[in-house]
Amino acid sequence: MRIAQVIGRVTLNVQDPSFKGGRWLMCSPVATEHFNTACHTAPPVSKESSLVAYDNLGAGEGDIVGIVEGAEATAPFDYDIPIDAITVAIFDSLSYQAPPAS
Repeated sequence: MRIAQVIGRVTLNVQDPSFKGGRWLMCSPVATEHFNTACHTAPPVSKESSLVAYDNLGAGEGDIVGIVEGAEATAPFDYDIPIDAITVAIFDSLSYQAPPAS
């Protein structure tokens, strides 16, 4: 899972019917050094690695979300669905402590 900030919404002209009830969000991954403050202070936007994720949780702009990518993104569905990234959590707070250096 990757941690990301929702930085916008994607509007589609035509959408596969299997996506009914959800929406597409533009997300910017959060660097580990910003995990502890991301839910209270907006982290810097990473323009090079932003991605689009399917959302059926109701996340909005500025929210910090957990994103699952690849084949695992299709796991919540009982049918074939053509997605590569999905939001799986909306975080209220994060607490991260880096592992000790060896």
